[in-house]
Amino acid sequence: MPPQLYHLVAFLVSAFVVLWTTPVVNKIGLQKGLVDLPGERKVHKHPIVRVGGISIFAGTIIALLIVWGTGGFGTLSADKSSEIWGVTVGGLGFFLIGLADDLFSLSPFTRLFMQIIIASWAWHFGVQIDFLTVPFAGLVTLPDSISWPITVIWLVGMTNAINWIDGLDGLAAGVSGIGAVVMLIVSLFMNQPAAALIAAALAGGALGFLRYNFNPAQIFMGDGGAYFMGFTLAGVGVIGLVKSTAVTAVLLPYLILAVPIVDMSAVIVQRLLRGSSPFIGDKFHLHHRLLQAGLPQRLIVLFIYALTLWVGSLALALAKVPSGLAYAFGATLLLGYTSWQVWRSSRVRGEE
Repeated sequence: MPPQLYHLVAFLVSAFVVLWTTPVVNKIGLQKGLVDLPGERKVHKHPIVRVGGISIFAGTIIALLIVWGTGGFGTLSADKSSEIWGVTVGGLGFFLIGLADDLFSLSPFTRLFMQIIIASWAWHFGVQIDFLTVPFAGLVTLPDSISWPITVIWLVGMTNAINWIDGLDGLAAGVSGIGAVVMLIVSLFMNQPAAALIAAALAGGALGFLRYNFNPAQIFMGDGGAYFMGFTLAGVGVIGLVKSTAVTAVLLPYLILAVPIVDMSAVIVQRLLRGSSPFIGDKFHLHHRLLQAGLPQRLIVLFIYALTLWVGSLALALAKVPSGLAYAFGATLLLGYTSWQVWRSSRVRGEE
């Protein structure tokens, strides 16, 4: 099989497994009472199964195992093999932390402690941010004493950023799916096919899950799904993009995932300014603010999709991917249209 087809196989297998297993997980979840109940910070009005992340995890891992078993990863160097294992096994660890929280409601500090342990393990296996871009100095190689905390902050922070935007039907799955597709393209362009395979499998799982998770959602991914997708996206960003010594490559993961990063950062700053704990949930996320403005769920989600696609297209242009500027132009038009729809809808609501 041509090497390029393995990425398509990873995407399709993952999507198929998710489409097939999600109804089964939903049925079992209803039988066992594994549901997310309505509440003050919740948008849904009736109990919905909250362990759909099992399907996303299963689809991604099964796709990667099939590709690996058929030789899709080729011959990897020892360092690259260690990086791949660091992302995949680390993803398993983060999934289990999230699933345990879905089942047993762990405290925020317990989850954070376990996340730091797993992220540190992944760093030890080569999922490391080795460079930083410093103004007027260019790329600076980091010693382990700095590389480790920066990598752990990135992996843990990105994991929780995806979890925090999982507040509307289909939002986290769509944002993660778009981010994974962009990482797939950029990783291939930068000759990182192994990292691209992980991105392809994750993209298939995330986008396949939208069949059941888009508004009105039949099932939620829960913390298990959000943690798995967030860590895997962050890990692929490190081994597929940041490992390059190009100045622009170091910036790409942060640009591709700018929407959840900025949303989480803004919320943390607001909580600290109010004297609140950054770990206590509130309604100051972007999607909450748009809901408070009276916008419908679907329009909010599509607007944030367009925003994610726009920053992703900027990453394609920055990476000098062929036709990257054309993609950026098209995404800008799409964002402009959805922004106009948001403005028009909020104006109509304000006049009612």
